[in-house]
Amino acid sequence: MVGAGGVGDALAKIAARRTFFEAMVVSDYDLARAQRTVAAVTDRVDAPSAARFSAAHIDASDADAVAALATEHQITHVMNAVEPAFVPTVFAGALAAGADYLDMAMSLSSPHPERPYAQTGVMLGEAQFAADSIWRDQGRLALVGMGVEPGLSDIFARYACDELFDSVEELGTRDGANLVVRDDDGNEIFAPSFSIWTTIEECLNPPVIWEKDRGWFTTPPFSEPEVFEFPDGIGPVECVNVEHEEVLLMPRWLDARRVTFKYGLGAEFIGVLRTLHTLGLDSTAAITVRSPAGPVEVAPRDVVAAALPDPATIGPRMTGKTCAGTWVTGTRDGRPREVYLYHVSDNEWTMREYGTQCVVWQTALGPVVALELLAAGTWSGAGVLGPEAFGAQPFLELMARSESDGGYGQAWGLRDSWAAPTDA
Repeated sequence: MVGAGGVGDALAKIAARRTFFEAMVVSDYDLARAQRTVAAVTDRVDAPSAARFSAAHIDASDADAVAALATEHQITHVMNAVEPAFVPTVFAGALAAGADYLDMAMSLSSPHPERPYAQTGVMLGEAQFAADSIWRDQGRLALVGMGVEPGLSDIFARYACDELFDSVEELGTRDGANLVVRDDDGNEIFAPSFSIWTTIEECLNPPVIWEKDRGWFTTPPFSEPEVFEFPDGIGPVECVNVEHEEVLLMPRWLDARRVTFKYGLGAEFIGVLRTLHTLGLDSTAAITVRSPAGPVEVAPRDVVAAALPDPATIGPRMTGKTCAGTWVTGTRDGRPREVYLYHVSDNEWTMREYGTQCVVWQTALGPVVALELLAAGTWSGAGVLGPEAFGAQPFLELMARSESDGGYGQAWGLRDSWAAPTDA
């Protein structure tokens, strides 16, 4: 695993309870951070299980370093849990080592130089899909976008297309939460529950939409606002279009007239992002900052990330739930149908059970389930593939089955216009 931040730390803690793998090397540029994750796993599981984990230093920007570490430990699967800016090097390093690869965020996009809010430029994952034939020729699998969104949302889409609909009008990922973070005095504070670096990238880039008669196209940020009713007490949240991998993944394997992604950001978060953009603080290009010690080259976005609380540390001060799901419309047996398939993660539960806040825990769950299916041979393939390229039933069954019966104990919900909401 490359990266021991919030998601990587949660992933190791979830994996520690499973028996499908022989060893996991937790690597990070900051060796102490990787060691903390290994120590946390050691504290929470029995010694034989903890002995499977080790920590290592790695420079994720160096493909040769990734390949060398994977080769040294005879790694079969490289799990990318770092910022998407490092996807190209971790992706290349895994292939060079002859290992399979998984990530939760795909290679970055760049807007169209002349019409950014109408036409796509370089799209998310485009660089990875361009290497599909190389991975297939070598018999290696790169499973891209296998987190929660993307990831579980794509699994839900595959399930809906296979089991619930004859024809699909729209596959729409919808993400919302009622999370609140407070300071030591109990005052609500602005503290994003996921990497602000990634959030800025997603939310300020031109959102992508796919339609069967148009292909992929873009709109301005925060377009097409709608109020979506989220389950489990979260309630109504205003959602807006955001650039996200599902829109680039689902049309490659699933038949729908339209594919969208909308995120429940809220007015305050949108206001902050707009301000950052206005001030140029969303930029990744280094600028010169003069200080008493002399000029320093720094990227404004890195300054913003450094100034905010680390998402991995805010769990004890956070309350509420987060919901990831896929809203699907279409027809079945000639009748209109509308469903929302979803998974809810409660911060109080994840903190109590894993010592990890709910957003990063939910993101980390999908990759572990996928790795277990790959280890068992239930899922298999070669090339660059998204989650919807695989059967959804085994994933959802393993995820929902109780822990006492060998599953993960994570029920998923189905809200159906034909019936009252039920738990699966």
